[in-house]
Parts: sequence; structure tokens; C-alpha cells
Amino acid sequence: MSETEQKIIPPVIAIVGRPNVGKSSLFNAVVGRKLAIVHEMSGVTRDRVSADIRWQGQMFTLIDTGGLNTLDNMEKNVDFWDAGISGQAQCAMESADVLILVCDSQSGLTPLDIDVARRIRQLNKPVFVAANKCDSDEWKNHAAEFSQLGFKNIYPTCCTHRGGINTLISAALKECPFVPVSAVVKKAALNIAVVGRPNVGKSSLVNALLGEERLMTSPVAGTTRDAVKIEFAINDGKGGTLPVQLVDTAGLRKTGKVDNVVEMFSIMRAKSAIERADLVIMVLEAGTGKITAQDRKIAALIEQSGRSCVIAANKCDLCDNAKIEELSAELKRNLPGLSFAPAAFISAREKRNLPKLETLIAGVAENLKTEITTGVLNRVLANAFEDTPPPVIKGVPLKLFYASLAGIRPPRVKLFVNRVESAAGNYLAFLKKRIRENFSLVGIPLDLEVCARPKKVESIRRSAAPGKGKK
Repeated sequence: MSETEQKIIPPVIAIVGRPNVGKSSLFNAVVGRKLAIVHEMSGVTRDRVSADIRWQGQMFTLIDTGGLNTLDNMEKNVDFWDAGISGQAQCAMESADVLILVCDSQSGLTPLDIDVARRIRQLNKPVFVAANKCDSDEWKNHAAEFSQLGFKNIYPTCCTHRGGINTLISAALKECPFVPVSAVVKKAALNIAVVGRPNVGKSSLVNALLGEERLMTSPVAGTTRDAVKIEFAINDGKGGTLPVQLVDTAGLRKTGKVDNVVEMFSIMRAKSAIERADLVIMVLEAGTGKITAQDRKIAALIEQSGRSCVIAANKCDLCDNAKIEELSAELKRNLPGLSFAPAAFISAREKRNLPKLETLIAGVAENLKTEITTGVLNRVLANAFEDTPPPVIKGVPLKLFYASLAGIRPPRVKLFVNRVESAAGNYLAFLKKRIRENFSLVGIPLDLEVCARPKKVESIRRSAAPGKGKK
């Protein structure tokens, strides 16, 4: 693989337009799955959402943006959300090779459409107009109305039935440099989900790691809605870099406090991101008494998913000279299910201690490659039983016959014993600790399953039918 091949970047197509014209629906239709949240509520999309697309042998990146909702002559009345969404859209438009301006055929041409067209015309880039929501020939006849925007490329589309979408994208790609799929060589990236309750600083942490304001942040709970994927690279601690895919997620609130269907979809995406992740960064507030019941529920969700984990204790700049040892002890006391997860005490706002977090992530990524062989595992456990014999329960001591590896991610070890009831919880915890001491499993969950050995184990030779053995 040459250095040149690694640096080939696919062209970028950005989808823009005013609110509620079907930008996210178009994005999902091209991607082929529901990646962006779609709802009739205005302002659902805030951060820009992107996806790499393979299209008829070539690669390109498609970006979905929030609705541009402010006319230039009303800039004095710009609210926080409009300003943030506008900034995100502007970044997407400036980075794009081609722009797709989405309009609503059923609503017709509006002053805001004209204003958005004027704004993107200043960028001097190829523009294709998607006259969307053309569900019938009647609405297709209205598509010509958008020629008043000054763009010659008008394409009637219907996202529900994928009408006109292939024609639109194929035409847009003709204005882009052709990059074949085979030319885009990417290293396998570590999939990292950034999760936590609202307002603990998840998006601020992602921005701090990236070194740019890639995501919108605010003190308002629910700022992040879509699960936003961002490709990035962190220091691997060995002088190189580790490719990762950060997935910023919506804050996980108590079910009873979910206000609307959009937030419900956001939470569903966050939970799905945990299930798909190789590693989860759980962000919480550092400080005495800062760990809440919701933090514990999120920790339990990570534990149940069997994902590897690193804890980012954020806002340590607000701790009143509390010692790290005290805060670490509080984490272990309040989140016993994540005792395997290393913690970094950081400040995303001040970009404090981020290298420590990157080092922990790289270490856990390396530990994910740890191989546990059956022979070594059984020797480790045999030594543990010899060094510290198990307690005798109801007059029957626990006896280990053998152990086997039943799963890899996460490691799941089956212990075949004489009597399951004799396996005390504290002794199993001791065995877990001994396994961890002999294998590199920091940040990796470990599951022990105790099973009774079958009473009869027939010989393979005896069970083989006569005359069917090896010749």
C-alpha cells in the first residue's frame, strides 16, 4: 500500500435547504438505511451527519445538514439553534465539491428557498436542485417552478419511492472527480461510542479530541440528536496513530423524562451505538457526589452489552481540590459493574489530560487483541485453586475439572465443576482477578459461567460405529 493510496479522499456532496423539505429523507434514501432521524418537527437535524457511499463502482461522501432557517436581512434575530445549525451547514457547504439544494414541490418556491439559493450561489460550486416530494405527475409539473432559482439542474425526486434519486446522484457525481472504490484504502477503524447522561460534556469531549468545533454544544439538555460518526486518529502511545470512528450520541435520560418522539429516536440510536461499538467511552461528571442513579443505569447498560469501556470523568476543573485517589475510589464504589474500566479525569473545556484518555483508549484497543488459550487458562486457574482453596459450602468443596473459552468479545469462560452451588460469589471474583492478572484485560469485561460437568463422558472411540474408524 503506497503513501499516495492512503491519502486519496472521496469527493463530497452536501445536502442543503430550508427546514422540512426532506433533506434527511433524501440522505437516508441514498445511504440505503435510516441513518439520520426524520420527523416533521422543524430543526431535528442539528449536527452534520455524513456517510461514505459506494455508487456504481465509485466512492463519495454524502453530508446531511440542518435546515437553514434565517434570512440574511433578519440576522439580528438569529437564535442560538439557528446560528449553530447555520454554522454546521456552512462548514459542510465549504468542504463539498457539489451541493444538492432540496426544495418542496408541494409547498412551492418560498422566499427562504430564494435566500438559501442566493447564499450557496456565492460559493461558486455546482448546484443540483432536488424538487422533492413529487409523489405524482401533478407535483412533477411544479418542479419547473424552481428554475427561478437560477440553477439549470432541476430533478424531481420522491424519497418514499426513491423516484428520481438515482438520476440525481449520478448527475451530481459527473461534476466530481471519479474515485473508484478500489482506490480508497482505509485501515480498519476502532468503533467508539461516546455515551452518558445529558450535559456531561460528550460533544465537548469529541470537539476537544478533534481540535475543532465539529459538534454543537450548549447547556441545554438534548442538544445532540443524531448519532454522529466522525473518523479520527488518536496517538497509540508508540509514536504512531490509531484510526478510530467516534460516534457521539444523545444523552441518555430516564424514560419518564423523554419529552417527544424525536428524543426517543435519539435514545434508541444511542443504545444501538453501544451494541455496535468495539469500545465505549462513558462520560460522567467528576466530583464527590456527582455520580447519579442515571449514571449507574448507563453503566449497567454498558456492562450488559459486554462492550469494552473507558471512563472519562469530565469537568475535573470544577472539583474543589479533590484528590484523584478519592475520586477513583468513588467511581469504583458507585459503578462496581465497570470496575474493569480504567478512568481518566479530564476537562474537555480546558482540554486537560486528554493525552491520558487517548493512552487508555489505545491500551484497551490493544487488549482487545489478547488471545486466551485453553492450556494457559487452565494452568492459571489450577494455580489459583492451589494457592487459595475455595471455601467449603454445605460440606462440599468446589472442585474444578477444567475450563474452556466459550466467547471472545467479551471473553466468556466456562468453569466445569463438581457442584455449581459450591461456587461462592467472592471466590469467583477472586478467580476473575487472577485471570486478569495473567492476561491483558484492562478495560475488557470478563464473564465466568459455572457449569456442572456431565456425569457421563463417553469415549469418542467407543461411540464410533464399527468399521468407520480411521484406516
